[in-house]
Amino acid sequence: MNSFEKLNTIQENTNSLLCVGLDSDLNKIPVHLGKSIESILEFNKQIIDATIKYASSYKLNFAFYEVYGSEGFDILKKTIEYIGNERFVIADSKRGDIGNTSDAYAKSCFEYFKADAITVAPYMGRDSIEPFLKYEDKMTFVLALTSNPGSGDFQRLEFEGKPLYQHVIEKTCSWGRKENLGFVTGATHPDDIHNIRKIIPESYLLIPGVGTQGGNIAELMNANSGGPCIINVSRDIIYADNGADFLKAARNKAKFYRDAFIIDKIS
Repeated sequence: MNSFEKLNTIQENTNSLLCVGLDSDLNKIPVHLGKSIESILEFNKQIIDATIKYASSYKLNFAFYEVYGSEGFDILKKTIEYIGNERFVIADSKRGDIGNTSDAYAKSCFEYFKADAITVAPYMGRDSIEPFLKYEDKMTFVLALTSNPGSGDFQRLEFEGKPLYQHVIEKTCSWGRKENLGFVTGATHPDDIHNIRKIIPESYLLIPGVGTQGGNIAELMNANSGGPCIINVSRDIIYADNGADFLKAARNKAKFYRDAFIIDKIS
């Protein structure tokens, strides 16, 4: 089973589009878990146990682990192993470099960490993306229109009557197949997601920006028009409470979002 099939199967079995982002920060986890690096792994395990009933996916932002050096990478690998094969795992590392460097990045994420998918930056062009797409049993999510305020600095620049992010989507679609190629599109841009769905109605979108970043759920679901997607929520779930009841709060938030993200896929 390739990652595309795995994701479809898990979403159907869990009736969930929710992806829980494990952006685990030692300064934000509950004090009673301790303040050693190993506390992050314990926090991750408890959050996974509390939310796995409602999540189809987990996204690990590599920066929150790389900051701790070799110990952080060890926690990253152990967290992915703890999630296991019953859920979809996204390596949110936003890689993208000249071909041989991307080869190494792809091998790291897909072979060493054994992630199901990765996020990549397309700025350096086709040869920087192809090493990831060579892993046909994995999924690659290309940054298209991100949820941060600065996304407009470059991604919305007009060229030949279209914003740059649209050129990125259309060009990249010629490099891969919809089974292993998706796009990162921020929930903070529902009108754009509506237009993107006209271009790629059947491609997977990885959608961050709901929760702390302010993306509106109703507007998002309407704009997505039932297209295949993964909707990520990080801080609003894992830091829903930082006291003794943090697991109950995380579980309740995960259930809320799972129920809010109604599965209505394109037939």
